[in-house]
Amino acid sequence: MGSNLKVLMLNGSPRENGNIALAFREMEQIFKESGVEYENILLGRNDIRGCIACETCSKNEKCVFDDIVNELAVKFKEADGLVIGSPVYYGSANGTLMSALQRLFYSTSFDKSMKVGASVVCARRSGCTATFDELNKFFTLSNMPVASSLYWNNIHGGAPGEGSADDEGRQVMRTLARNMVFLMESIALGKEKTGLPRIEERVWTNFVR
Repeated sequence: MGSNLKVLMLNGSPRENGNIALAFREMEQIFKESGVEYENILLGRNDIRGCIACETCSKNEKCVFDDIVNELAVKFKEADGLVIGSPVYYGSANGTLMSALQRLFYSTSFDKSMKVGASVVCARRSGCTATFDELNKFFTLSNMPVASSLYWNNIHGGAPGEGSADDEGRQVMRTLARNMVFLMESIALGKEKTGLPRIEERVWTNFVR
């Protein structure tokens, strides 16, 4: 069944062969074994500006800045799962990645329900859990199940390749990928047999009187 599933992987690091790439390779190994199609895109070296709240996307159904974010939107719509990875910068995610994600999620109107999300983070020492929480908020705001692992989805390393010494972190990534495949397959079966959960008409509440 896995051969029908697609995963989009977004690497927010500017390092093509950094530790996020290393973590992604552990996941890719499992996706290959499971027959899951995946695409890995390096975002960290792109010039991606932030959202300017112009609301053009509500009319045109795409971001006013016609860059890689609009290309990602097409891929995201077709994907069954989304993996986002970031190194820790000042206790937070990479700024380029955050600009891309904020625009990607805000400018796309397609239903993201039951697409499986997974975030992966790397730090030399500290800041992993804060960044992990930051990235997971994109999923939990969009009715997307979040894949978990044996531990929080982080790997440790400073210089490129140091993450290879983190045996536990690499195992966490492989387990994460297996859990992600299981969730995607289970959701596909559920969709086929019973359909997705009913979505109510959205209620918007502001707390300004």
